[in-house]
Amino acid sequence: MRVMDPRYLAPTAVIDADAPAVTACARRLIRKTADAPVAKAVALFYGVRDDIRYDPYCPFYRPEHYRASRILAQGRGYCVSKAGLLCALGRACGIPSRVGFASVRNHLATGELIRFMGTDLFVYHGYTEFFLEGKWVKATPAFNQELCRRHHVAPLDFDGRSDAVFQAFNSENQPFMTYVEAHGVYADIPVEKIVAAWKKAYGPRRVENWIKGFEKSGGRSGRDFYRETVIGSRRD
Repeated sequence: MRVMDPRYLAPTAVIDADAPAVTACARRLIRKTADAPVAKAVALFYGVRDDIRYDPYCPFYRPEHYRASRILAQGRGYCVSKAGLLCALGRACGIPSRVGFASVRNHLATGELIRFMGTDLFVYHGYTEFFLEGKWVKATPAFNQELCRRHHVAPLDFDGRSDAVFQAFNSENQPFMTYVEAHGVYADIPVEKIVAAWKKAYGPRRVENWIKGFEKSGGRSGRDFYRETVIGSRRD
């Protein structure tokens, strides 16, 4: 008999599954669902996918930047932030939940975002894993419906039984997302590892400049991802 790691049900300072706002949100999202964990996980997934707007220009270098209750209050976050919130909601419902990471190559990011990052490689992309019906199932709540329409890709669906991971191609048969490298699963968000990996991939000076910019602006980037031009990235 498999013994579940208790960390996958426990709140942390970042994945604050016991925060009143998180527990209230979980109750609201599952109130019309069946009592089965699969049905609850599906309802939580769609709530985070579409109610929390994807925004890649978010602070990323402190644990509090990822706190689930904070992301819920802001109504926006990037992939890791949204995965952490979904993980917290799962734990609030008694579903063992954890966060997983992979590097992905985003072929249809905006031109502005690619120039900002210096590459179309997104290091430590985050997703959620739920333990349902005896197995771990991946759920990727990053991209909301509005954003998917702009990128001409179908929003990811989740049935609680099969993995919901990014599609390789969009609806126009253009390359959309390529999984490059897996980075494992965690009971909490490894902020220091993420920042270190970003410095290695994007260059320490670039990452430090991002941090300085957020410090100077009070955590606001001044960028509107939804007004940027969606293009296929070009590489030599």
